[in-house]
Amino acid sequence: MEWLAGKYNDMDWLRKNIDLTTKEHLKQEDIVGKKIFLKPNWVKHSAIPSDEICLRTHDNFVLAFLENILCFNPSQVTIGDAPIQGCKWDEMIRPSFIAKIGALSHKYNISIQIKDLRRLIMNLNSDDMVNNVQSLDDFIIFDVGKKSYLEPITHNDKNQFRVTHYNPDRFKLSHGPGVHKYCITKELFEADVVISMPKMKTHEKAGITNALKNIVGLNGDKDFLPHHRIGGTDLGGDSYPGKNYFRHFSEICYDQANRNLGNKSYWVWVRLASLLWKVSSPTKLDRFGAGWHGNQTTWRMVMDLNLIAFYGKSDGTLSSTPVRQLFSLSDGIVGGQKDGPLTPTPLALGLISFTNDSALCDLSIGTLMGMNIDKVPLLVSAKEFRPFEKKKIFYNDKEVTLNQLQAFSVDTEMPSGWLGYEKVMNKV
Repeated sequence: MEWLAGKYNDMDWLRKNIDLTTKEHLKQEDIVGKKIFLKPNWVKHSAIPSDEICLRTHDNFVLAFLENILCFNPSQVTIGDAPIQGCKWDEMIRPSFIAKIGALSHKYNISIQIKDLRRLIMNLNSDDMVNNVQSLDDFIIFDVGKKSYLEPITHNDKNQFRVTHYNPDRFKLSHGPGVHKYCITKELFEADVVISMPKMKTHEKAGITNALKNIVGLNGDKDFLPHHRIGGTDLGGDSYPGKNYFRHFSEICYDQANRNLGNKSYWVWVRLASLLWKVSSPTKLDRFGAGWHGNQTTWRMVMDLNLIAFYGKSDGTLSSTPVRQLFSLSDGIVGGQKDGPLTPTPLALGLISFTNDSALCDLSIGTLMGMNIDKVPLLVSAKEFRPFEKKKIFYNDKEVTLNQLQAFSVDTEMPSGWLGYEKVMNKV
């Protein structure tokens, strides 16, 4: 692990190996004179030292690839993401990183912007909990309508969709029968070339986060982003298995808290919700916020965002054919396992991958992380999501199949809510 972690500080090694990974599929003619949008996984600032190597796309990984493409003389580069609402941007995007970006911009005489793509930021420990950041004019509202992967679990008389720390009533405006809206940054449509830069990790709600899941950061407002449905599976939701009324009342109290964001009563409702949740005697599968393998909402939302990324037009509609290629350069030198995506522990993977087929990429990475790809709903859906012709898989420059990749897999510890997922195929 130390040897792999140390490679993040070896810029020559990073540039060389990133170049070896990308050179066959990303040519100078793809970059020269073009507007480039880089979308790292900048989910959250570091809370503990190990976060530096397994939580986000590593700063030096971004810098190494950036210098490689600057050599091809693009017209401009934008680097951006929409982290979680409570992310402390200035602690994540530090002055030293900004200075290195500035130095590269000066060296190559190319404009490079760093952008926080969130419409809102939130500090729950401040009297001013919610702050506006960007105007809605910087985004395009996409309604994927009945093509949404969420449509089969959307009910006429219920507003069940939820995301932590957001007013549940707002989802009435963005998601309902035949209506599924997302708030997409214009950077996606203004760029000539889009390159996602995910971190290979486990994910408590989706099983895996890599090329497909990283696209979620194109959505700048969580009011448009369902993560689960309120209630246990026996109550028509997907927050936890079965039915438990203490747990359900806890969720209702948390809804009330989120309706009172910025008011003193917020914390009263939060404490009551926490108490009721503890009284319910939750097991490892009963994760607040639906962090378990029975979550049927998050993976559908992820697939909706990928529909938009590949098929979305600047007028807010979906084309019948792909309108762009989206490349993904994944940072798996050190990946994340256990309780990803926000509190992972380091996983020695030693991988760098590059693709223009996000679905096949995630099937490959899931295989290399030792997952049963036939039991992870996001990956099951990925098998059917193929905007372009069938691609080939290469591992260390040798063409392989998914089955052959299993020989190179590593033992990965899944989030606690995924214990036993291999034996249970999730049902709608």
